[in-house]
Amino acid sequence: MEKNKQGRGCVDPARGAVSLSVWAAEWLERRAIGEATRRNYEGFVRNHLVPRLGCKSLAGLARRDFERFVKDIYRDGAGLAASTVNDRMVMVAAIMEAAVVDKRTTENPARGIRISRRGAVPVDEDAVPTPAEVDLIAAHITPEFRLAVYLQSGTGQRPSEALAFSTECRRSGFVRIRWQVSAKAHRKDCQSPFGPLKHRLEKECRDVPTAMFVEQEIDAHLRRWKPVPVVFTGRKGKRIRLETFFAPRQAGAGVMPSIASYGYQFKKACLMASLVDLDGKAKFTPRSLRHFFASTALANGVPIHEVSRWLGHRSVKTTVDIYGHLLPSAWDCCRDVLQRAMRPVSQDATSQPAEEVSSSGSARAE
Repeated sequence: MEKNKQGRGCVDPARGAVSLSVWAAEWLERRAIGEATRRNYEGFVRNHLVPRLGCKSLAGLARRDFERFVKDIYRDGAGLAASTVNDRMVMVAAIMEAAVVDKRTTENPARGIRISRRGAVPVDEDAVPTPAEVDLIAAHITPEFRLAVYLQSGTGQRPSEALAFSTECRRSGFVRIRWQVSAKAHRKDCQSPFGPLKHRLEKECRDVPTAMFVEQEIDAHLRRWKPVPVVFTGRKGKRIRLETFFAPRQAGAGVMPSIASYGYQFKKACLMASLVDLDGKAKFTPRSLRHFFASTALANGVPIHEVSRWLGHRSVKTTVDIYGHLLPSAWDCCRDVLQRAMRPVSQDATSQPAEEVSSSGSARAE
């Protein structure tokens, strides 16, 4: 038996010799978790944890191993988002904590290992289409997805939210966004094609005002296609029925369109409309329409805290970080306010040349 330096207990070398891959599989087998969560955890263990650390023994793992692990999968290897890495490291820490409890190792070297989240990146002005370019995309995309283009550009919905649009979303003068399409919704074996919104619980929603053109596009879509009923089971086990706008209308076409299929059609529309960069690639992505909604609203004086709420951002800081630089009108307003405060000009002085006003202002200051 070996005793750790802090004297916190003894570990049988034979028990600590178990590999991380074997122990992780045993730990997952004992967990009482949802099927979707289990698949996510198993995929992370199989694709990332086992290839890099799976052969190491539980007793042989050190903190530096996990520090190097998160760095590799975040920057050099898988390119996972910081939030995803941090979420999975909670699982890894739980795996190692169970080994401590089972006296297979003396300490948990994975505890507290996290990746610092990068701040929101300001949107590139060139990534924001003009109104004419939005119309071009809508005109060239496959007709089934035309409404999705205007739902995104007119209400700021994420692609996954627009694809989950249903009759319950439409209200008088606004849309109520409650669901988003699952990443696996297009698979025939998917039991829950819809899930709650990002950063939200299943019962939560957000309301966004709708301009007349959005209402007209919804009416045009309904004149051509009737909503398709989709029944699924929510996270709390309740059966839910939605009259969806984008469900397939042909047998054997899957359950729901995927974000990937919408993205493919969007890219194709950009190419057909000659909306390309210098390399001949599509100039915009579906997210560009969300940028259009936010930047257009903000540039025309809509309060940023309202835009942030309509976008579904976790905090207004995110909205400011992404779109704050696209408010040139705020600069002019700031100049005017400070000028009036420091160098107020009388009504009859506004017609004087700038030099005269400036000199008179200077004289007053003296």
